[in-house]
Amino acid sequence: MLEPTVAAVRPLDEAAMAAARELQGRLTKPAGSLGALEPLSVRLAGLAGACPPPLPEPAAVAIFAGDHGVHAQGVTPWPQEVTAQMIANFLAGGAVVNAFARQAGASVTVVDVGVATPIPGAESADPAGPRLVSANVRPGTRDMTVTAALTRDEARTAVETGIRVAGELIDAGAGILLTGDMGIGNTTPSATLIAAFSGADAEAATGRGTGVDDETYARKVAVVRAALARHEPDPADPLGVLASVGGLEHAALAGLILGAAARRVPVLLDGVIAVSAALAAAAFAPDAVGAMVAGHRSAEPGATAALRHLGLEPLIDLGLRLGEGTGALLALPVVTGAVRVLHEVATFDSAGVAEK
Repeated sequence: MLEPTVAAVRPLDEAAMAAARELQGRLTKPAGSLGALEPLSVRLAGLAGACPPPLPEPAAVAIFAGDHGVHAQGVTPWPQEVTAQMIANFLAGGAVVNAFARQAGASVTVVDVGVATPIPGAESADPAGPRLVSANVRPGTRDMTVTAALTRDEARTAVETGIRVAGELIDAGAGILLTGDMGIGNTTPSATLIAAFSGADAEAATGRGTGVDDETYARKVAVVRAALARHEPDPADPLGVLASVGGLEHAALAGLILGAAARRVPVLLDGVIAVSAALAAAAFAPDAVGAMVAGHRSAEPGATAALRHLGLEPLIDLGLRLGEGTGALLALPVVTGAVRVLHEVATFDSAGVAEK
């Protein structure tokens, strides 16, 4: 499944982008007055191969969840059981992502791709609420400072899980996919992935995650350095990088992005976990970047390094560092607005408005 998906990822359609630029120039507004929305609309036209592109709706949030063996190194004060407990909260509709998804009219799908502990109340979840997909590859990764986090086969299975979920959501009618994540300790492998793919220094790629103190932060940086030194991950081998220092949710998110790009559906990226996975997706298929929209700039420093490497500018910057898909959901109306302009704004000729 992975290789055919990668092969299906194609460059943006130049003719559709040229048509979108030309249309932007005829709309009843000064040229360039919509700032970043204009090149975004052009890129989405190129992705769809049509001008105007389809409205990016309905929206579907996919939250991939997994645990991490590196938790044993004391990189976070939160107990690992919180991953499963938060999934129960997602399914009950009580998390921030649920509130924002209701506001945006987006569906929420939670995918257990590697949770280490039982999910409380999963059997009694409301069938009309957020959906749980059970696709557990293994109960958390191994400690990447001791051995590879995953085998190559495990990493591939997780990537292909993401591809499959993307296909299911698109087949169900989704016009845009939003990345979500849950996994206690997952900012540590995120920083390691960012350093591996972008060449950023461990300290520059590592942030404070849930708000750790100076001692824990120093430990995180040391753990990232140790993992990089142990495995020497090769960015030309993205599956190997994911296996050695990634998480199951990172691999699945990379698959989601690839699956959407292959179907020419946009993916709205959330925070540092999402953009670290996006680096892996881009290493598999460089043209996949054409399907990526950076929702926001995470407060985690590694996110900025990753976005710079991908050549993406975030749509909003609110100092968020929650994850779950929350920043992507807040950026969703911006993406929709960029496309709606091409559908609904009159041209100077059609409106009878004089040009300068």
